[in-house]
Amino acid sequence: MIETVFSIAQARALVRDLFEHRAWIYWTDFILTMLVAYGAVALYLSSPVFSLPCFIGFTVAAFALLRCGVFIHEIAHMPRGRMPLFQAAWNILFGIPVLMPSFMYKNHVDHHNPRHFGTLQDGEYLPLGAGPVRRIVFYFLQVPLLPALAIIRFLVLTPVSFLHPRLRRWVWARASSYVINLQYRRTLPVDEPRGTWIALEAAIFVELAVFAALLFSGNVAWTVFVELYVLGIAASGLNSIRTIAAHGYRNTGATMSFPEQIQDSNTVAGHSPLTVLLFPVGLRYHCLHHLFPALPYHSMGIAHRRLVAQLPADFPYRGTIRRGFLEVAAELWRSARTTSRPPGGKDIPQAPSAQSRVPSP
Repeated sequence: MIETVFSIAQARALVRDLFEHRAWIYWTDFILTMLVAYGAVALYLSSPVFSLPCFIGFTVAAFALLRCGVFIHEIAHMPRGRMPLFQAAWNILFGIPVLMPSFMYKNHVDHHNPRHFGTLQDGEYLPLGAGPVRRIVFYFLQVPLLPALAIIRFLVLTPVSFLHPRLRRWVWARASSYVINLQYRRTLPVDEPRGTWIALEAAIFVELAVFAALLFSGNVAWTVFVELYVLGIAASGLNSIRTIAAHGYRNTGATMSFPEQIQDSNTVAGHSPLTVLLFPVGLRYHCLHHLFPALPYHSMGIAHRRLVAQLPADFPYRGTIRRGFLEVAAELWRSARTTSRPPGGKDIPQAPSAQSRVPSP
């Protein structure tokens, strides 16, 4: 344990100069990606179904929407007051249009709480690697429901929640977090800016209500809704695929030590097109992120290289490095097939939820 603590101190010293958020990188990356995403969506919707332009627009849009969406993870880790204009712009330009406001991911701090990681209090952890394999299959079968659950959350639950304070508290605790663990209950801090929540909820409700009115009045074709829904499934599916590479997911509910939490996190190395597209905004360095959650995404590459070059050979970080996504996916599948639940181990049930689109990074 002494060696581990000393090595973590060494690691922190190696990256201490990399924690500054460079606003120009965030703005440039987000704006360019957003323009690509919306341009690709326009190409997709305006092209004949199953045509080459339609396929190109659909594919580019799905990956670009994924990248734009992952900025919610960076926002979740920004201290209050850090880059407020960027956070507001992200919500207005992207979060509201795609039904993905940033307050829905503030629960991410529980995933980084050492006492909660891998337990029922961690909304972003399921024992997928602890078997049986049908748990992994079910995890992906829920993906087609995710856009519908987001629509229900904001078009139905938002107005209904104001009918009674208990309903409002239930919606905030049970239907206002991006999670994959159905048993997770969100605890709201007393200083939570609930006025911002309400403003974002109201904006999305109006957006959906107007779109529904246009659909039922015939001013927008139902094929547009179907195409957008399919695109939502694709973007959500990419994120779900990415999520299974974040951890080993072998814990069945017991509290884990910090070294165990690090060893359960993955680092997807390499620069293959699949890795670059599927793990945007620093998500490939998930173990590094759990070591230093405040490290901005644009510093993770150089931080990783420094650690690999200078940390001791037995430092746990090295054991988290995988060559690519396929290696991680195959490892998870093998683990689910061969791992038995320990006697008395806690299980975390899995089911579709209105919050399971994002990442856990």
